[in-house]
Amino acid sequence: MPTKRGTTAIDMRIYKAVVNAVMSHRLPPGTHLGEADFCELYNVSRTIVRKALQRLAHDHIIELRPNRGAVIASPTPQEAREIFAARRALEREIVPLVIQNATPESLKQIRAAIAAEDAARRSGDRAGWIRLGGEFHLLLAELAGNHVLRRFMAELVSRCSLIIALYETPGSAMCENDEHEDLATLIEKGKVKEATHLIEHHLLEIEARLRLAEQDKKVNLAEALSGF
Repeated sequence: MPTKRGTTAIDMRIYKAVVNAVMSHRLPPGTHLGEADFCELYNVSRTIVRKALQRLAHDHIIELRPNRGAVIASPTPQEAREIFAARRALEREIVPLVIQNATPESLKQIRAAIAAEDAARRSGDRAGWIRLGGEFHLLLAELAGNHVLRRFMAELVSRCSLIIALYETPGSAMCENDEHEDLATLIEKGKVKEATHLIEHHLLEIEARLRLAEQDKKVNLAEALSGF
């Protein structure tokens, strides 16, 4: 029998795998998540799978629907606008804190995150590029030094990834590396006002590229979770 600690590790692994697949747009909104598929993929009981699914539902990544089970959440256009508004408000608070708490090490972490994004883009790894773009924003929240903001950002970034997967314009680059580069430069220079303005503009630009047309995508769960 797995220990309590081992069980927690497994359900967290499932949780993180789903979140990473959502952030990489490998699991688009509306995708059904069968408990039996998870049991087979991870060789675990339904009890462990349900624990992970409950955590995902709590963070609004999935919806638990009667008679249908778990599906990746499908935010409405109104919910999308509200989520982006909340994220802009949060990141307006985060950026000044990043500058206030900046150290040589934190600035190095920001540059390393941008380099990883660029490497994924250059290699043609779109899924990795998208995920790393979201992780860049999560890194800023972490460097802000406020654990509550970091927790809220983790939920909002995942929910924004769902929104982008649902409403993005085909072929568009949702999170340009140049904007992240410019933001890093402003952070390094301690330009609070300019950096705060840029992060808001950056998020408004992402939202402006969205179109309100639901995508009907068929997904293989094993393929979507591969590598996580």
